[in-house]
Amino acid sequence: MSWMVWTLPTAIFFSSIAAMLAGMTVWEIYSPTVERKGFLPISTTRGDRLFVSLLSAAFIHLGVVGFTSLSILVASAISVLWLLVLMRWG
Repeated sequence: MSWMVWTLPTAIFFSSIAAMLAGMTVWEIYSPTVERKGFLPISTTRGDRLFVSLLSAAFIHLGVVGFTSLSILVASAISVLWLLVLMRWG
């Protein structure tokens, strides 16, 4: 996989996504979700909110890489905070 030039932050990011998907699968099996309305303009399930947060994380990372000189770890930290807010109140 050296042709992909994976850096440690990139590997951590994608490993975290895989871990979240596995965790959500187990959580869904043991505690089925119920749609609810938070600050998002639609009723969502846990899976919906996870999808929105992952999509948002991609845009946060693109924005940080494209428009700032900050580390990608900063983008990851912002994405994790957004994930927590969205999963709790979204």
